[in-house]
Amino acid sequence: MSAATEATLVDTELEELSDQRSLTEKCRNLARKNPLGAFGAAIAVVMVFAAIFADVITAHSPIDIAWEHQLVSPNWEFLLGTDQLGRDIFSRIVYGARTALLVGITASVVGAFIGLVLGVASAYFGGTFDLLFQRVMDVFMAFPLIILALAIVSIFGGGIDKVIIAITVPFIPRCARVVRSNALAIREIPYVDAARAMGFSHSRIILRHMVPNVMAPFLIMITAFVGQAILTEASLSYLGMGVQEPTPAWGLMLQGGAEEYAESAPWVPIFPGLAITLAVFGFNLFGDSVRDTLDPRLRSQ
Repeated sequence: MSAATEATLVDTELEELSDQRSLTEKCRNLARKNPLGAFGAAIAVVMVFAAIFADVITAHSPIDIAWEHQLVSPNWEFLLGTDQLGRDIFSRIVYGARTALLVGITASVVGAFIGLVLGVASAYFGGTFDLLFQRVMDVFMAFPLIILALAIVSIFGGGIDKVIIAITVPFIPRCARVVRSNALAIREIPYVDAARAMGFSHSRIILRHMVPNVMAPFLIMITAFVGQAILTEASLSYLGMGVQEPTPAWGLMLQGGAEEYAESAPWVPIFPGLAITLAVFGFNLFGDSVRDTLDPRLRSQ
């Protein structure tokens, strides 16, 4: 190998090490500036890790009924105890993270994306279309999120897919409103007029010239929606109109033991409730940190 080739390889390795160090330093700096956001990100990472490696982490099935282990208190075999059907609570919480993330991430991404496109289109076209579109959004936003989700689930029925749809629909007007307010300012920028003058189609102007410039509020809305979606899914499951047995879900775990076993077996309602609290708290903190990082007005302070 020639000296020039060796020098090139050394330079490449040094650049990679420099990039890794710079990325590590950026993460450390962000953690120092926003420790609560770092804590929320850590909770989200742990939750994702648990959902992915649930088969490896757990030693018991989350759905198998074992009457001989009914309402066993936490011990070395059952770390968080068992429920009224003898199922391991730790396994159900870990597998329930899959359900929470599936519903939360899917509903937030789909709802925010549809709201993004509709909000930008409303700002771009303006006039009568914008007026009528905003009145339709007002109708949807007049109902609290959980009420609208309950109405949709009552029409289409339960199940994970129906729950995702029920939570996605209320997210659309909320994202569309935020995105529209940013897109109204972008519509007045000269390059949009230049794109019109060049004969570009409306869809190209919206998707290629306006949407990329409202990605900051879009990303903020996604991270904020995940926590809301997890809480809404748990609420629907607790009310018996969300995820159905035997699918592990935190809301279902509360439905089965929140009141009846609050005194005789407090571990049955405490641990699922703690999981919901930490998940929502973590994603809300992470969403706030994303907002602080992407908002130039807050970043400059």
